Amino acid sequence: QVQLLESGGGLVQPGGSLRLSCAASTYILSIDTMGWYRQAPGKERELVAGITNDGGTNYADSVKGRFTISRDIAKNTVYLQMNSLKPEDTAVYYCNAYLSWGDYWGQGTQVTVSS
Repeated sequence: QVQLLESGGGLVQPGGSLRLSCAASTYILSIDTMGWYRQAPGKERELVAGITNDGGTNYADSVKGRFTISRDIAKNTVYLQMNSLKPEDTAVYYCNAYLSWGDYWGQGTQVTVSS
């Protein structure tokens, strides 16, 4: 029902920045919550940041102060601005859309932080 397309991943040096984009196929204000998750090799998928329909945000403790989730309603797009990146941020990042009747996921975009 909802298609999500992530972009913006890549290779960056420690301390650098990336901005991830998640374009949704539907009006994002119709989605209860949108968020970014990540999964590193050998680890469980974890919530990085979320934004609710009314604009409230939530962040994992590990990224607070470094990452910012935002949205462009006109473009049906949610962003994740990642600053001060660390090697431990290396993971595949997935966009998620949560609705009362289901969860939808993007394909994922690789973020690698390495010198």
